[in-house]
This record gives sequence, structure tokens and C-alpha cells, in this order.
Amino acid sequence: MKKKKISLIALTLLLSISFISKSQNDKAAYKERQDGYYQNTIQKEITQFEKHQKKSKPSTYLSVDFEGRTFPVKIEDYKQFWHQPPLSQGATGTCWCFASTSFFESEVYRTTGQKIKLSEMYFVYNEYIERARYFVTNHGEMYFGEGSEANAVPKLMTKYGAIPEEIYSGKLAGQTFHNHEQMFAEMKTYLDWVKKTNFWNEETVVATIKSILNQYMLEPPDKFNFNGKEYTPNSFLKDVVQIKPDDYFSFMCTKSATYGQKGELVEPDNWWHNDDYYNVALDEFLLIFKESLKSGYTVSFCGDVSEPGYDRYQEVGIIPSFDIPAEYINEDSREFRIYNSTTTDDHCMHIIGSKENEDGWWFLLKDSSSSAFDGPNKGYRFIHEDYIRLKVLTILVYKYGARDVLDKIIK
Repeated sequence: MKKKKISLIALTLLLSISFISKSQNDKAAYKERQDGYYQNTIQKEITQFEKHQKKSKPSTYLSVDFEGRTFPVKIEDYKQFWHQPPLSQGATGTCWCFASTSFFESEVYRTTGQKIKLSEMYFVYNEYIERARYFVTNHGEMYFGEGSEANAVPKLMTKYGAIPEEIYSGKLAGQTFHNHEQMFAEMKTYLDWVKKTNFWNEETVVATIKSILNQYMLEPPDKFNFNGKEYTPNSFLKDVVQIKPDDYFSFMCTKSATYGQKGELVEPDNWWHNDDYYNVALDEFLLIFKESLKSGYTVSFCGDVSEPGYDRYQEVGIIPSFDIPAEYINEDSREFRIYNSTTTDDHCMHIIGSKENEDGWWFLLKDSSSSAFDGPNKGYRFIHEDYIRLKVLTILVYKYGARDVLDKIIK
């Protein structure tokens, strides 16, 4: 009996050593920042931006030492769903719209078989109109930025409909990339003046914001022809796109709200304080991703990409062991990072594929950020399920993709 006990102790020690060894296999390294797609391609077109932009000084950033590491970064190895080709958002902070619009393009194809490119900027244009109204109604007590949430698009569809990209691109003649730097600065300056002078005239404020938008983005049409028929944005949504915004649900995962109930996503980009997010436990949160893709539905999501394991050249998103070993990723470690703001809402993307291997689930992402075009798979990323568990904040998905979770909540 004593011999057996010693053997068990030895086995436990061996397993502990193996566990520790596995948990400490990632190394950190400082890397020098290099010019990428943004500097070499987008910035060359934006001459007015270059005049105001000072040359960046050489700097370094903390990253995983990826030397000798391999990851599943072959697109053809993933089970994929139809999607429009990746598209750069240019010099804008409107990833939320690119991710969500791409998601709905895939939904249009899934439900109707049509390959329609929708206008991201139509939603951006009307989002700023809505912000101007909200700004006046709330006497300037709101966050005014370029960012928003993925569920802003179905909200805007409900009121404003949709327009094809070929009808409204939101670009001026000769523009290849969107550039909202000066436009946003002018709107911000004007709204600061409105608040300072207590000029709470909604009609005039909205008209002024529209005039700024029209100067930089042009005004969207009230009517247009598509495939030989005339439509308004609302009739185009109803008769052609055929998306029903109420069929799409948003989810979050935070211990600061009650599980199984709707709550507000407390993030600056949720500027309108939307409280229609179903709050679910972490296992259910990840399950929605997996079950949606298994059932044939893609997913739009928002989360944090300012991490040492998120690399533009390796094109992957992983959680290194020097951050936290995978076995310690749970609701508490996740919440700790939300609470201390090391997890924030940096970026939104569109998941269009997945695969499983001995390492777990990997997800194929379509990404509109400029850094997504620095690697060999232009406009795509590959992230591990641990990254979703720790760093992703919200999901937008078709209702049946979350059927198992919703059936427990909605009795």
C-alpha cells in the first residue's frame, strides 16, 4: 500500500511538471513597429491626412515570440460560408458597420441566393444623423465617436432601409478609400459648440450635420434603380434584401449583469445605451459561436484586438500562456479584464468559417482593418476559441444560431 501511495505521488508530480511546462511555453518579445498596408497604400491617397500627420517615431510593442510556431492559417482548410471579398474600411473607425454589413450580405445569400453588395456608408451616414438627434435630446450627454456596435446596422435598417454599394459608395469622385478624419473633426467641433452655447435646436443641428456629411460623403438617394426596377431604401430592404431585423439577436457575457436576462452593454461605443443584449454564461457564449457555424449561420462580433497574441503578420489571435494559461480562462478571469479595462471594444469582425483540430476550435474571420491586409491572406484572420472566451465582448447572430441558448431564456 505504501509503495502504491508513493507511485501515485510520483505520478502527480510528473503531471504537475508537465502542466507547468505546458503553461509556460509562450515567450514575450518586443518588436519594432513596421509600416504596413495603411502607411504604404491607404495613406498615399489621403494627401490631406498626410499634411496633418507627423512622421511617427520608431517604437516597439510587446508581442508573442512566434518563432518556430505554426498555426492553421490556410483558408482552404476551413469550412466556409459565402461572403463578399474582404474590403478595407480605409481611414475610418467604422469597423462595426463593415462587420455587420458583411454579416447581412451573407444572410441575404443564405436566404435568397442573391450576391448583393450593400452600402456600408449608407448606414454610417444615417448613424451620424441619429447621433445628432440623440445629442440634442440629451443635451450633449453622450459619447460621440466613430465607433458603434454591430447591432446598430439592424437598428438602422428598421428605420432607413438599405442601399446597394453600386448606388451609394459614400466616396467622392476619385477616392479609393474612405477618409473620415476631417469630416469627423468638423462634426465634433460643431457639436462641442452646440453644447457650449446651449443651442438645442434639433432641426438646425441635424441639418448642419447633414451638410457636413454631404460635403464629404455625398447625400444618399431617396429613390434608385436596381436591376431595372425603382426602389426606395425601405422597399429595397423589404422586397430585395428581405432581411427582417427583428430576427437577429445580440449577446454579451459579463458577471456585472444577471445571466439569462437582457441588459445594457456598458461600453462607450454603445452610445445609445442599448439594453437588448442577452447576458449569458461563458459556456453558452462560446456555444453560440459553435452552434451557429455548425447550423450554417455566420456570426458578427466585437471585442479586443490590442493583445500580444493578436498579430497582423501571423494573422492569428491566441492567448499566450504568459497572459493566462488556457485552463484558467473562465468567467472570473474574463470579468477581471473587463473590469480593469484591459478588455475593451476595439474592433468588430465577421466570422465566416471554422475548423476543429487537436487544439480545439479555430475560426476564420473577415476583417476590414488595414492591418488585416499586411499578412499573406489579405483581409482574413484566424483566432482560437480561447481568444473568444477571454477577449470577445458581444455577438450578433441569426436567432436560430442561438436556438439552444434562447430556448432556455425565452420560455
